[in-house]
Amino acid sequence: MRRILFVCTGNTCRSPMAEALLRHKSKAQGVAIEVRSAGVSTVDGLPVSAHAAKTLAQLNVQHDGVSRALTAEAVAWADLILTMTAGHKRHLLERYPQAVDKAHTLREFVEDDPRVLADIAELEGLYTELHMNQALGGRLSDEQRQRLLELEGRIPGFDIADPFGGTLERYTQAAEEIDRALDRLLGILSKDRK
Repeated sequence: MRRILFVCTGNTCRSPMAEALLRHKSKAQGVAIEVRSAGVSTVDGLPVSAHAAKTLAQLNVQHDGVSRALTAEAVAWADLILTMTAGHKRHLLERYPQAVDKAHTLREFVEDDPRVLADIAELEGLYTELHMNQALGGRLSDEQRQRLLELEGRIPGFDIADPFGGTLERYTQAAEEIDRALDRLLGILSKDRK
């Protein structure tokens, strides 16, 4: 059984919506998973935001949880960690570098365009080389730097916008974006169990 952890900032909007939606969808499709969510900048026990609760209720999806701060235990528990933004992923990996092989943004993980995936792999290689060179007092060549900028400009954004403090419509839009990505995620998880 796969254990999936969703991560956002306060664990009151995006990640609890993702948790509840995936739990609901996986049960309906018979995909056996465990799901949790956490926040990189929160405290335990805050209620889900009113608009997130209303958005889930409109979709007939139950969510009874409260916020949880990201912990080493949660990171160790998860087989797969899906963040709502690249910033959350960076924050997670700064605190828990051992999670590097299982941490992705949600939209990045479900991306299936081979050209985008190749660009991502090349960009990550260039970032690794950049960090190694910086640690050793070196730098990227002009050609490498130009390629890095080109790839950064070409790769689509994988962030799910934060609706916190916004209108119900913004929460609905975020939930729809998460929902589309979860459909693709369930397709991946279904293939994995075959």
